[in-house]
This record gives sequence, structure tokens and C-alpha cells, in this order.
Amino acid sequence: MRRPGWAPVLLSYATFVLVGLNAGVGGVLIVSQMRDYGVDEATIGLTFFTSSAGYMAAGATAGALLHRLHVRMALAAGIAVYALGAVATAVRPPFAVLVAVQLLVGYGTGVLESILNVFLAELPNSTTLLNRLHAFFGVGAFLGPLLAAWLLQYLSWTAVWLVLGLLCAPLAAGFLVAYPRRAPAAERAAAPRPTGVLRDTLRSPAVVLGSAFLAVYVGLEIGVGTWAYSFLMRVHGESGVIAGYTVSGYWLGLTLGRFLISPIATRAGMSAAGMATACLAGVTAVAAALWALPTASLATAGLVLLGFFLGPLFPTAMAVTPQLVPPRLMATAIGVMNGVSLLGGAALPWLTGWLAQHVGIWTLMPYALGLSVVQLALWRLMLARAVSPSPELLPSES
Repeated sequence: MRRPGWAPVLLSYATFVLVGLNAGVGGVLIVSQMRDYGVDEATIGLTFFTSSAGYMAAGATAGALLHRLHVRMALAAGIAVYALGAVATAVRPPFAVLVAVQLLVGYGTGVLESILNVFLAELPNSTTLLNRLHAFFGVGAFLGPLLAAWLLQYLSWTAVWLVLGLLCAPLAAGFLVAYPRRAPAAERAAAPRPTGVLRDTLRSPAVVLGSAFLAVYVGLEIGVGTWAYSFLMRVHGESGVIAGYTVSGYWLGLTLGRFLISPIATRAGMSAAGMATACLAGVTAVAAALWALPTASLATAGLVLLGFFLGPLFPTAMAVTPQLVPPRLMATAIGVMNGVSLLGGAALPWLTGWLAQHVGIWTLMPYALGLSVVQLALWRLMLARAVSPSPELLPSES
């Protein structure tokens, strides 16, 4: 694929800031939503299930959507569905409707993520581009709670969703102006019909292994981010303020890892696969050290370093996907892997909490160590299924 101008890439980054904002505001708004609707934690949790269902549906259909609409209109469709869900939420519908419209929010988000991962994965220097893309998700996730908390001082929680919906307008206009109307004629003529693509994708060992890898990764990332605050206070006796700053440092480390590690690795002549393997080794070493040497100072520094090494893993897995499957499966493979990762993000943090309740919160680090070893094994097995070795897997990127 030819290198595009700067505008589509910058729009990709801006879109992932919006996706991060969407993820970041939820934790702040949920208290106001529960109070407004008079529901408890379990009931409001229904919105998570419907949003997740929409997100997974987007992963399964992204390849077919991209084939029929191409990048420009697929992104426009995704942002339109997300905007519809955001505005429907902003009008404060009845609770049953609120739960239902989160399907639109999840589907729109999933389409945007999947299509942009596919778009950047096909470009030169894709590993660095995808790491930056996901780093901008971290920027949005960092800004989201600040935006929500500030608006709640003056307005209802619905105003936050209205702002998210309004932010879709300039992005939609940008998609229609900056991205090509259609794929080049030669590319369209050579493109296969999507018959059986989802079936063949789900049968691919590389996709199964890649999906498992990302599910474990997201479970580890969210599990540590969710339970580290309790771990620091109950195991190391840190104050709530210090524990809170440390958890923020963990997420900041994850964002910085996505901005910094790939360019450094490229200058050092490392392949994308080699960089990810080194980061996986770093995650394993840090988790082992945090378990073996349980001191408060090491826990604080170690969690930041753990986030730093975790950061590049998700986008780098997306970057090497074109070498793991035949070209006709690539878009659907990325969509499926992106969607399935959400299962790990739900199940594994829940298991972390179950262990904390029934065994003790000290289990966080040995649990993280176990997941990091599983990650490393899945990564090596996934690379062994490469369809065709390329610069993404072997020599350094150009």
C-alpha cells in the first residue's frame, strides 16, 4: 500500500483520542448514572455487557464492512453509529433504552478501532505508527476522567456524552475529505469476494493464537490497572494518595512505552517481533521482581516499568498480523483479534478480584507473572505460524 499523506494518519490518532475519552469517562460517570436512575452496581453493569457485545460484533464484521465500503466510508459509518449511540445516551433515555443503545456505542468504537488498525498495519513503518495510534488512546483515557470531573461540576452527566457525540462531527468531516473515496481500480479488481472469510479466519491457527495472546494481554493490563491500588494499600501499606499516583504512573508508563520503545528499537535495528519479545521478557522480569522483592519503593517503580514494557505489545501484534494470515483474511483477522481481546479484559480481571477476595490481594504479582509467561509462550507460537516472513518479523524496519 502506498504511503498516504499526513492528514489520514493524524485523523487516525485524533480518533483514538476520542476512543480513549470514551473509555476514560465511564468510571467517573457511573456514580452519577447510578444515582440518576436509582440502580445498583450490578444493574448498571448491564451496560458493559451490551457495549461489549457491540464491540465484538464490530470485530466479526469489520472485514466485510471494509471490503464493501472501503476505508473512507467504513470509518464514516463507524463514527456515525458511535455518534448516534452517544447522542441517544445524552438525552437520558429510559434505563432499558440506555442499556440497549450501548450496543451502538460498542459497535461504533469497535469499527473505528478495527478499521484504523487495518489501515495503519498496511503502511510502511506500521509498528511505529500503530504504537503511536494506541498511545493516543492512552492520552484520551488520561484526559477522559479530567474532562468528566470538570463538566460534572457544572452540568449533568449527560453533557459529557453530548460532548463526545459533538466531537464526532469534525472527525466524520475529516474522514470524508482526507481518505480516498475508493480503493485504486487495480486493487478493487484483485480483491476477492468476502465469501467464507470469517469462517476461514476463525479456523486460522495464527488468528486463534493471536486472539488468545491479546485476550491475555488485555486481561493482564486491565487486571493490574484495576487492582494495583488495593495491592499497594493492603500489601505495602501505602497511603491512598501515593497509591493513586502510582496507578496513574502505571498508565503513564504504558502510554510512554507506546511512544518511545518502537522508535528506539527501530534505530537499534530490531524487528517488530524482536522488540515485542524483549518487552515480554521485561514484563516477566518485572513481575517476578515485584513478587520476589515485596518492598513499597520497588512496587512503585516496578509498576511504572511494568506499564512501560506492556505498552507496545497490543499494537505490535496488530502490526505483524499481515504476515500471519493470507491477504484476503487480514482485515477480518485484525477485527476478530481486536474483538476477542475484550473477553480477556472482562474475564481475567474478574479472576484477579476473585483470587484477591478468597486468597489475598498479594496474589496479584504471582498471577501477573503467570499471565506474562503465558503471553510469551503464545507469542512464540503465533510467530511460528507466519505465512511469509517479512521485515516486520525478521530484519529491522525501513
